[in-house]
Amino acid sequence: MNTRESSTRIDGAEGRPRRTTPDGVSRDAERFLDHLAVERGLSDNTLLAYRKDLRRYATFLARRGIRRSDDVDESAIRSFVASISASTYGDERPYAPTSVGRALSAVRSFHRFLLREGVTTRDPAAGVARPKLPRALPHPLTVDEVRAILEMPEADSVGGLRDRAWLELLYASGLRVSELTALDVDDVDLEANAVRVLGKGGKEREVPIGRHANDAVGAYLSRSRPELASPRSRAALFLNTRGGRLTRQSVGRLLEGYARRTGIRRRVTPHDLRHSFATHLLDGGADVRVVQELLGHVSVATTQIYTLVTREHLRAVYYTSHPRARRAGTLKER
Repeated sequence: MNTRESSTRIDGAEGRPRRTTPDGVSRDAERFLDHLAVERGLSDNTLLAYRKDLRRYATFLARRGIRRSDDVDESAIRSFVASISASTYGDERPYAPTSVGRALSAVRSFHRFLLREGVTTRDPAAGVARPKLPRALPHPLTVDEVRAILEMPEADSVGGLRDRAWLELLYASGLRVSELTALDVDDVDLEANAVRVLGKGGKEREVPIGRHANDAVGAYLSRSRPELASPRSRAALFLNTRGGRLTRQSVGRLLEGYARRTGIRRRVTPHDLRHSFATHLLDGGADVRVVQELLGHVSVATTQIYTLVTREHLRAVYYTSHPRARRAGTLKER
């Protein structure tokens, strides 16, 4: 793709295509996206999010008459953030603070890159503070809820064996759903009870898996995958009915169906199993830094949010169980 085509794609996201000059914001954005893809090895989904945010940013600047990255100032970036905060999408729904923060994060990374590469002489985003985000605690499933979901797939069908295998593996390892669907057969070592995972940023980690997950994956490999495999399967571990690699969307849809059949009323996603994995480990006494490594978090601060969940659980148990701390209406006094 040449520079002129790249520039048109960036600027043409929210209206008619706009041509930018060869030294425009759009060309710089394409250079930055290439850097993220090639040198940092970000996933397709992350790159798509960056592209969407930078496309919107370039369009916003073009409408203000700003075509060169070196012409951007702090007020323009503040106005961009304000425009997202004030806009709506879909059925007149406002953008969540997390969406606003993600867009600003993309812009900040973009301008840091330009300064580092010598494309610009200053970083206009340096002084723009991130919006304060409400702390959103994970909502893990209970151990009984997880057990009910894991036992839902049929044990004697091709699809049931496959679904039991990936469900057990998700909960046993805390994988992201993108990591699960990217697994190849050789990534699972049943003798060592472990799975090799390529996480965010191309960082590889090895995660142990328990007996139940090991047995379920072994049963799938010996009895189900051969039935699903086709020439297009290649090395993919989990296959769909056409022999292709199972997708994130399919995993999410199947999990939601199994959860609904168990009687769980709220929506359950693959990430809820990851939340449950972390929370149940900490409840069981695992060190937070061990959980950090298992989850593939770069910073322990990301993992520590799960300690808040377990702390809330401990408080709830305390206030409903201790005879001198019970709140009115929780338990009858003996």
